[in-house]
Amino acid sequence: MNIKPKRDLKTKIRKFILGNHGSDSMLARIVIYILLISIGFLYIYPLLYMLSNSFKSQADIVNPMVNWVPTALYWGNYERAFKVLNFFPTLGMSLIVTLIPALLQTMVTALIGYGFAKFEFKFKKMWLVLVLMTFVIPVQVYMIPRYVMFFEFDLLESPLSIILPALFGQGVNSAIFVLIFYQFFRMIPNSINEAAEIDGAGPYYIFFKIGIPLAVPAFITSFLFGLVWYWNETYISSLFLGSGYPNLQLRLANFVSEYTQMFSSDELLRINEGVRLAATLLIILPMVIVYFAIQRWFVEGVDRTGVTGE
Repeated sequence: MNIKPKRDLKTKIRKFILGNHGSDSMLARIVIYILLISIGFLYIYPLLYMLSNSFKSQADIVNPMVNWVPTALYWGNYERAFKVLNFFPTLGMSLIVTLIPALLQTMVTALIGYGFAKFEFKFKKMWLVLVLMTFVIPVQVYMIPRYVMFFEFDLLESPLSIILPALFGQGVNSAIFVLIFYQFFRMIPNSINEAAEIDGAGPYYIFFKIGIPLAVPAFITSFLFGLVWYWNETYISSLFLGSGYPNLQLRLANFVSEYTQMFSSDELLRINEGVRLAATLLIILPMVIVYFAIQRWFVEGVDRTGVTGE
């Protein structure tokens, strides 16, 4: 008489732990949550470490009793980092070689991707493969010819050395953005374009009035990836811009030497970990603000275009 209730109890316990299909089980949820928390911790821990140590005074840094929470919020690290980085003027220079190329690259690659997705022409697949192959070729292969060309046109140490390649579809990882827009525009039914053509719309009208509004998530995804990649780019910036047009990344690379030179007369203000981390956080801050401002559209764009980034 007691066998059936015991079986029912075992069945309920089994369903609670393993679920009906496995994926909705309590055990699967626990494993997923553990993985997500672990991965999130790996990303958040460096930021928390930088934030904590950037507010520590030199006494707190050398004090073994002070770990995560400083004895007092010390703003001197940020004040000196602002001064060494020459933050706001350098930020303006950084935005010129980051924001403008990202915008131009997004628009140009959208046109290229739209052309591959909606038009038929000879050797179309071959041209698309060649465009995508440019992502595989290391940038070091064509940097020397490009450097020589920019030198002959007197473009070195000028923002145009970064802006012009983006304008002609040769920006940082442009091939990826062509693929994003190609994939996105292919999902738009051709019947929409055909209906617009029947009403007398031309290809440019269809692109600007129909294609762009439908592809807003792809535009936001491409723009944000381009912005981040241009912001973090140091190899091209150091090669083409050099000391004549320093951005924040180049300032950070030379931060220790510039700080030592600026505060060499004061032993109490010598370089320490807190100042370096404060400078690093100041450079990260603009990208964090941009991401939080457009994260909703960015997540939607990633979901619809299938891009996961690097």
